[in-house]
Amino acid sequence: MTSPRTVAVVDIGKTNAKVALVDTETLSEFAVRRTPNVVIRDGIYPHFDCEALWGFIKQSLADLEGERTIDAISVTTHGATAALLAGDGNLAMPVLDYEHDGPDVLSAEYDAARPPFGETGTPRLPLGLNLGAQLFWQATAFPRDFALVSTIATYPQYWAFRLCGVLANETTSLGCHTDLWQPAKATWSSLVDRMGWRARMAPVRKAGDRLGTVLPDLAEEIGLRRDTPVFGGIHDSNASLYPHLLQQSAPFSVVSTGTWVIVLSVGGAASHLDPARDCLINVNALGDPVASARFMGGREFSLLVEPAREGCDEADLEAVLGGGVMLLPSFQQGSGPFPRRKSSWRGEPQSAGERFAAVSLYLAMMTAICLELTGAGGPVIVEGPFAKNRIYCAMLAAATGRNVLPGSGSATGTSLGAALLAAPDQVRQPAFRRVEATAAGSLRDYFEAWRALVG
Repeated sequence: MTSPRTVAVVDIGKTNAKVALVDTETLSEFAVRRTPNVVIRDGIYPHFDCEALWGFIKQSLADLEGERTIDAISVTTHGATAALLAGDGNLAMPVLDYEHDGPDVLSAEYDAARPPFGETGTPRLPLGLNLGAQLFWQATAFPRDFALVSTIATYPQYWAFRLCGVLANETTSLGCHTDLWQPAKATWSSLVDRMGWRARMAPVRKAGDRLGTVLPDLAEEIGLRRDTPVFGGIHDSNASLYPHLLQQSAPFSVVSTGTWVIVLSVGGAASHLDPARDCLINVNALGDPVASARFMGGREFSLLVEPAREGCDEADLEAVLGGGVMLLPSFQQGSGPFPRRKSSWRGEPQSAGERFAAVSLYLAMMTAICLELTGAGGPVIVEGPFAKNRIYCAMLAAATGRNVLPGSGSATGTSLGAALLAAPDQVRQPAFRRVEATAAGSLRDYFEAWRALVG
């Protein structure tokens, strides 16, 4: 069977959503539509505007089909999210925004019910970052609404369902700090049975499974071929990992950057993770456990650096390094390797350029700590926006003592990984820009001084 040449990737990030066409022969993203991912604040709790997203997805597919015939559709989304469906396939409850603090009200009750870290590889996280905590709160706080839920589906598979009508769950989203999955045994956790949710869980499928074809009425509405296949879908950080998983040998790490900076260390120390420092076990697209750690680096960058003031020159960098200007963790508290430490500046940046340099160094050093916590070895591959930040990459190489390989393709890691679910035979070794881990004495000294301050 011939692999699809043009894959439309539906990519729902926490901050923005997009639909992109990926050419699987050139491994390039050549047409994109984007929209903000809006959270609605009214109703029973803050929730994603799924109907606005659905309208955007349909219009984008219709527009992109006019540029080139779409051969397949794949989906990738952020984690910590599920859709609760009624028997008619519509949402029984809104799709909860995981940054809502509602689940914290029942923290003590949930802590008594949740499985231990050794079973699930899931650290206890605040807000709705544990999907199990979301479901526990929704079931307890809104029992009448929850009683109408017939199916629980992870978020990428919800959008695949809307496209093809086939309900599924998938392990990269189930294994993403949910408390719902046992990575070592590849089965549901004890929480699922304790709460009586197993019968409501959609069947588990692989990310690369062909779930079905676009629904006939939908194909007619937006102008797609009726036989256009829809693939299972994948958690966004694991989408970044997937191409490298197909072609790299362990050990290596992928750093997926976006709203979250997520470190996935293949061949890392999955049995020696510290859940108190936001370390966890993810599950990759092949179903295997992966030692992981994370912090909200993209959110921190957006809050600390104005978009119009991104960038710096060598003088700015030297002023920061020479003057000992440092940002200490954690600007975004509650997660990451220093979840309870309050951020502060040691010295103050004197210009927008110095601020950009100091923030970039801080994010790289936080990433280095995450790599260390996961027992990472081998090269470090950086995907997403931070791959273009030369200061970030240089400091990451200096702090880890390993080569850093910034992604250089025209497609983002998430889009490319999701597209390759439909065409895994098209993967090939990318052309990396290598950042060597040598001749970086001032950067290494800066890291050691920062590390001594943070403990």
